[in-house]
Amino acid sequence: MFGLGLPELLIILVIVVLLFGAGRLPQIGAGIGEGIRNFRKSMKEKDEVDVTPTKGDGGKK
Repeated sequence: MFGLGLPELLIILVIVVLLFGAGRLPQIGAGIGEGIRNFRKSMKEKDEVDVTPTKGDGGKK
């Protein structure tokens, strides 16, 4: 896991708690989780391309 062991993860957790406070940790975790879910959802969706020409887009100069 990127070369991070338990001691490094605990140090990062302590720094995050000091920066944001214990009260905001659930909000931060929920926001990160929602972002990951949205990213995975967008990766699974097929790319749809709209190829219908618009009224002013199809002429030659």
